[in-house]
Amino acid sequence: MNKYSFSTIEVLKNALAAKEVSAPNLVDLALERAKKLEVLCAVIETFDKESILKDASQTGRLAGIPGYIKDNICQKDRITSCASNILRDFRSTYDATAVSRLKKEGALLIGRTNMDEFAMGSSGETSAFGKTKNPWDFECVPGGSSSGSAAAVAAGLASWALGSDTGGSVRQPAAMCGLVGMKPTYGLVSRFGLIAYGSSLDTIGVLTRTVYDNALIFSIIGGHDEKDSTCLKTEPKDYTKALTGQIKKGLRIGIVQDGIDAKGLNPEIRQATLDALKVFESKGATIHPISIKSLEYCAASYFVISRAEAASNLARFDGVRYGTRVPGKNLLEMYEKTRCQGFGQEVKTRILMGNYVLSVGHASQFYDNAHRVRRAIRKEMQDAFDSVDLLVMPTHSVPAFKTGTYDNDKLAMDLQDYFTAPVNLAGVPAISIPIGFTKDNKPLGMQLIGPHLSEELIFQTGHAYQQETNWHMRTPNL
Repeated sequence: MNKYSFSTIEVLKNALAAKEVSAPNLVDLALERAKKLEVLCAVIETFDKESILKDASQTGRLAGIPGYIKDNICQKDRITSCASNILRDFRSTYDATAVSRLKKEGALLIGRTNMDEFAMGSSGETSAFGKTKNPWDFECVPGGSSSGSAAAVAAGLASWALGSDTGGSVRQPAAMCGLVGMKPTYGLVSRFGLIAYGSSLDTIGVLTRTVYDNALIFSIIGGHDEKDSTCLKTEPKDYTKALTGQIKKGLRIGIVQDGIDAKGLNPEIRQATLDALKVFESKGATIHPISIKSLEYCAASYFVISRAEAASNLARFDGVRYGTRVPGKNLLEMYEKTRCQGFGQEVKTRILMGNYVLSVGHASQFYDNAHRVRRAIRKEMQDAFDSVDLLVMPTHSVPAFKTGTYDNDKLAMDLQDYFTAPVNLAGVPAISIPIGFTKDNKPLGMQLIGPHLSEELIFQTGHAYQQETNWHMRTPNL
């Protein structure tokens, strides 16, 4: 049975169809492996076998396929804690739309994965339930905030996992763990049931080993949802149909020079990105240098906007309506004690910063200027897509780093979103694909970025790359 630990969805579906293995067998394997690799701190909770099998349909495109859900995406009658003490015992009364669609297609939801608290972090170090480890090197971080989802798939606990991406929280850990991580067009996947961090930036994303598997999951969870007013009126689409192994004829790829020449970019990531472009050229693509001048301001813009929205969204966690309540002598003291003891340091810092940039006297200086940058990056990307089909940038500036590296350098930690946050600000789709390894065996990733609703082209291009390379086939020695 261990031979199925690192299998793709595609392989598992074939094995199930051939009756080489059964759904209960795969659940047993998933639960055993999660127990064996508890040291990773990738999973907060695994569910019992009976309820896992009972929750899912026995038919559908994911029938019998185990997977994990990030702990900020609601699952009915399950705890959804956002890896925070303030929601430690909160039990959701409903399924997120993405979750209900997965269940309808037969997906077996094994448990909930660890994460940076309320998705605030880029390393998996801010969870109230412990720091997640990178399966490739236990001394290193897996990236964040979807740290547990990335570590779980990379370690062979499941073939797929849902994450959320506000400023790169699916793509960056995917890159650091050697996975495919997709962030869709804003509004393509319903946010109903995703506990909000930055409402204008948040998206549900997917982590898998292959582009094919990723496209399959998106074919299930994408499409309009009346429960989410920000959801686009798009019909579900089978994104796997375009995965022929060939790229679009005459494909024009723009390499963002401001990204590839950025200060602080690890030279091995830079070279791996340039080498990946040669693969696309060999398949008939043409490469064009593109300049996006506003790129250097995007991290600061994201910093301000995300924290402002976080301060607003997290105001609801006050001990009155739901979640943890710490008693006090009066209402104000109860508020203070609940939020002080319920939230971790990173969350409290971001709430304070968010309220500061929204306050009278500072909103025009910070918040309004951040939105000017957001409009600029949207415009520059739109203009770029007039001359190229896709853009390419590194996903991360450095490979997976040791836990605690940036404990005393918060700015350097915030800049982990440098290459990913512009995509969220612009609301466009992007995928991170594995493109190599460092000399000391750390995974490296690169982004393919497209215009609004270009997921089909992005999947097609990424899949074609994976037919020519084997980076996605390498697994950690666990």
